[in-house]
Amino acid sequence: MSNPACRHSVLRLATPPMVGPRVAVPLLVVLLLASSLAGCLTTGGGDDGYYDDGPIESPQWQVGDWWLYTFITPEFGEDSARLVVAENNTDESAWMLAISNLKEAQRHAVVNHNPFLGRMTWDNLSAYENGIPQPVFSFPLTTGKTWEFTLFGSLWNAEVVSTLGRSATVSCTGEGGEIIYTFSKDAGFFTAFTYLDSNGEIRLKMQMNDFGSDHEGDVWFIRATDLFDVRYDGLDGEAYDSFFDSGHPSGADFDMLVWYLDVQINGGPSQGSLTVKDHSGLTPLARAWGPSSTEKGSLGTIPANSGEYSVTATLNGGSSYIHLKIAGGLQSSWTL
Repeated sequence: MSNPACRHSVLRLATPPMVGPRVAVPLLVVLLLASSLAGCLTTGGGDDGYYDDGPIESPQWQVGDWWLYTFITPEFGEDSARLVVAENNTDESAWMLAISNLKEAQRHAVVNHNPFLGRMTWDNLSAYENGIPQPVFSFPLTTGKTWEFTLFGSLWNAEVVSTLGRSATVSCTGEGGEIIYTFSKDAGFFTAFTYLDSNGEIRLKMQMNDFGSDHEGDVWFIRATDLFDVRYDGLDGEAYDSFFDSGHPSGADFDMLVWYLDVQINGGPSQGSLTVKDHSGLTPLARAWGPSSTEKGSLGTIPANSGEYSVTATLNGGSSYIHLKIAGGLQSSWTL
């Protein structure tokens, strides 16, 4: 039989480095792994060598199945949460994938850094982007198979570059950068996923730590619509903007608005401020920063009040900046 520890080595090492410049393309990584693991994996007949366990078919999930991941993003650093199958939606022939951390659900709503929340189709585990299911996976996964999908607003050309044992490594390239992930037949989902932008910087890294079934507890998903995204950069004075809350495109009123802030105020006499007011005159969001202040990846919610909102930002002191994003959200929760 094969050595389970060797299989876990494949899953870890097939992931691109977390920091620093890329020094090898994913295919070269796979080839180096294959040469280093000779004799570690065994064939079905018991001979030394590494093996291909055949095509990897689409898994059949059950409500309560879960996968514990460590998430790494430039906006929020490192965090961990479970992705959980919360619902089997027969009307849409899709699973509903939720998350065990409400803050992570809010981050997804306003930053949209994790595409693997919400609906995923029964037949191919296709993730939805802008209401369209995208075949991030293309089952069965077999070495050399190629296909296309859209994710993070970019078109990707995907290829299964390796199937070792019960896992497949997929490399995806495009103008948006590079994605590489490893899908496990045993886990029924990917064990590692890394998205690098066109500058080679990691935008999202997900590493599976554990998986199982029969999750118990609360899980959440927020179906969101972007309302505002402005970066005030190098402003010397005051700027005014506005946005309109007309509810979700489905016709429902938002349950809340989710905001995200990234702020850098220089030293010396620099300072900055931000206010968001609704049409009734209430100020649900107000901030002020003094010299040498930062607020990186702040996140919160404010009440949704259908109508126009006004945004006022003030800055002085050269290259200081304020980046504000706001999304409207419909929150769903399940207790399993």
